[in-house]
Amino acid sequence: MNETAFGANDLDRFRATFFEECAELIADMEARLADVATHTVDAEELNAIFRAVHSIKAGAGAFGLKQLVSFSHGLEALLDCLRDGRIVQDDRISHVLVRAGDVLAALVDAAQGRGALPDNFGADIADEIEALLGDGKRGSVPMPTAAPLPVLSVTGPATGQHRYTIRFRPLAELFRHANEPLLLIREMKRIGTLTTRCDASALPALDALEPEDAYLAWTFELVTDQPLATVTEIFEFVDSDCALDIEQLEPAAAVTASTAAAAETPAAERQIPGPGHLDATNHQPNAHLTPAPTAVAKQPATGRSGSANASIRVDLARIDRLVNTVGELVITQSMLTQQLLEQGGIGTAILRGHEDLSQLTRELQECVMAIRMQPVKSVFQRMPRLVREIAAKLGKEVELVMSGEQTEVDKTVIEELADPLTHMIRNAIDHGIEDPETRRAERKPKVGRIELSAAHVGSNILIHVADDGAGIRRDRLLKKAIEKGIVPPNADLLDSEIDELLFAPGFSTAAVVTDVSGRGVGMDVVRRNVNALGGRIQVQSTPGRGTRFTLVIPLTLAVLDGMAVAVGAERYILPLTSIIESIRPDMRHIRELTGGGQVAAIRGEYVRLIHLSKIFNVPDAITEPWKGLVVLVETAAGGKIGIVVDELIGQQQVVIKSLRENFDAVPGISGATILGTGRVALIIDIEQLPTLGDRRTRQRCDDGSSVAGTRDRPSSAERPTGAVAPPLAATG
Repeated sequence: MNETAFGANDLDRFRATFFEECAELIADMEARLADVATHTVDAEELNAIFRAVHSIKAGAGAFGLKQLVSFSHGLEALLDCLRDGRIVQDDRISHVLVRAGDVLAALVDAAQGRGALPDNFGADIADEIEALLGDGKRGSVPMPTAAPLPVLSVTGPATGQHRYTIRFRPLAELFRHANEPLLLIREMKRIGTLTTRCDASALPALDALEPEDAYLAWTFELVTDQPLATVTEIFEFVDSDCALDIEQLEPAAAVTASTAAAAETPAAERQIPGPGHLDATNHQPNAHLTPAPTAVAKQPATGRSGSANASIRVDLARIDRLVNTVGELVITQSMLTQQLLEQGGIGTAILRGHEDLSQLTRELQECVMAIRMQPVKSVFQRMPRLVREIAAKLGKEVELVMSGEQTEVDKTVIEELADPLTHMIRNAIDHGIEDPETRRAERKPKVGRIELSAAHVGSNILIHVADDGAGIRRDRLLKKAIEKGIVPPNADLLDSEIDELLFAPGFSTAAVVTDVSGRGVGMDVVRRNVNALGGRIQVQSTPGRGTRFTLVIPLTLAVLDGMAVAVGAERYILPLTSIIESIRPDMRHIRELTGGGQVAAIRGEYVRLIHLSKIFNVPDAITEPWKGLVVLVETAAGGKIGIVVDELIGQQQVVIKSLRENFDAVPGISGATILGTGRVALIIDIEQLPTLGDRRTRQRCDDGSSVAGTRDRPSSAERPTGAVAPPLAATG
């Protein structure tokens, strides 16, 4: 590629790809470093962390990100010493590794323009790394000289059965791309017995030497039990910065006498010449891109690890177009089904073909949706660093326990989860977890505990953020709300309604404004973001024992397996995964509550009944449950409610259309779809129904109260055993 063919758009595209890869590498690195304080990092984890840091450094060098190159260079050297056993991991090392991972992630964010960092950012950790390297040095790499260079040998593990000749000639800009031949040599040494021959023929006179250019070339002979694919992988970071030729020779039965003799050479005489130790902070970005020679392997690489997990990057917009197109295909197929049913007398062959088409359409839709599904791990992995930073600022000790990271959810949902979870974690540490002295006084462990988990329930994903802190001080919360005029002084609120005050815009209970909280922003943002996803927030809190926040979010924003029901002349869709059963109750099993509403006795358990006709003001609908049907559904909180409808129309997969994007948000409705008849059907939000039922009941009360947020507290007679209370709508 020449300068003419290579433009600014290409550079921007490569840069964007680099940062995408950085995000993946940092997420993997942070996951491996999450428990470094409690256990020694094994060889596999060290190698993975090293590769991540090396990849980031190499890319940063190509784009001239000097601060990022400088820091990652030192961290890479520390990791290499740990891998070689020259430094042994202890508490000090563990602390430095965790902090270094945080600094590296912050530098990557800053390189993308996500906030500015001071020039000396991370200098304390860099100095600590330098001190550790000084303690663990086992001789340094000498500078190159123009003197004749001997054949050198480096011995490694026991000899295997494969023998390779590797000719490696770096391009002049190798070092400017933050690559070092010494690291490659150490990798080969690690897997076998290595003989090294250095070619210094291109080394100029001292006055003509360019310190940042690579002049030396090497020929290696490697005897190992590893396959060609493993040897090739060692050079994968430098394949665009060198001429590389790998030739597999006849199997070697044993190490040659000359190699064995060379292995006895003193360590000081076995150092590898070359400027491999040059500080990458001095490297300058290339003025242009130079085409790189192709790496040649004499034998095809077989059994290469990772081939089974090969992947490609696809713009999300293209996937969205594919999803929308398949969605339209599903609607068209549904309409075709309806037309065939209305015509009747269709031949067997046509029916069989239509059934095949229906099955293939469904499989296609499932495959397309699977492309969009990603584990929440990518979001969860950002939280340990956040916990460490916030806890350190507040002088608290906090342990984060995560579970369910492999729970999959729609890509669009994943991208919108980061901010709500960040706010909830900050809130839990700041307002929930007490300081160590207070916890000791209350006979709690001095280390607070936050649990972050995810799980599938029906057609939703539930994300829990729970802490074992002080819980919600409802008296203080209500007093603050009255002072701010959010509620009237005479308001008599239920606990759940007091908890709702957490989400009032601009509301904060912090006594002092800090850089962590106290400015009245955060929890209202959480609710707004979650509502935008069609989700809901629930909160449960016990004073002195802690608070549990739950995000109830749809698994996908594109398709839904639903049950179509009729209510009067209207059609609604109930999420199929929430449905337990449908029944026609006996009239004798229906009970009226004195405060309004109905419950049905079903197998010894009272279940609250919700009439869709009353909530949505549907005329000419069946109002007596024993004349219609009761669809028993399970809420995200684990309770049950009975939805009263006229009849069931049938099960079908529907394409979700957002009301927020095309109209306005409607309480109790999570979206809409187009039926096979061409009619629009609204998709019911199961989680909102109990709250809407409460509002209808409150409107029918004759107490004359007009104070917002007040209601009569139902007596025990109005709360039969097994009846489900309205789900709480808050987070924390």
